Amino acid sequence: MDASGDPIEGQVLLLAAAKASVSADRLPELVSRVERLLDPRRDEYRREYECVYEDDDRVVFLVAPGHWERVGDELDFDRREREAVRRAHDEQLLRVGRRTDRRDEFETALDIRDAVVVGA
Repeated sequence: MDASGDPIEGQVLLLAAAKASVSADRLPELVSRVERLLDPRRDEYRREYECVYEDDDRVVFLVAPGHWERVGDELDFDRREREAVRRAHDEQLLRVGRRTDRRDEFETALDIRDAVVVGA
C-alpha cells in the first residue's frame, strides 16, 4: 500500500499513467477517489466476485468487463481517466502475479475480466 493508504503502488501508478496518457500527478488522486467509493463495498465484492489475492495491504477481485465504465460514470471520469484507473488496477494485479509466480494466470484472467484492487 502506498503512503496515502491506497492499495495501488507508486511504480504501478507511474506505469499506468504513462500508458493511459493521464498525468502522473493526476492518477493518484483518481485512484484515491475510486478507493473511497469502493472501500465500503468490499463485503459486496467478496460476495459477488472472485477474490484472487489478499494480503495485509490489498484485496484483488476479478469482475465482469464494463465495471470501470460504471465506476467512471459514478465518479464522472472521462474516457482517459477511466482507462488510467483500469490500467492501474490491472497493473497492480500483474505486479502481484510476478511476486507470487501467478503472472500467466492473471494475464489470462485479464483477457476476459477486469481487476479491482481494494485496500485490505
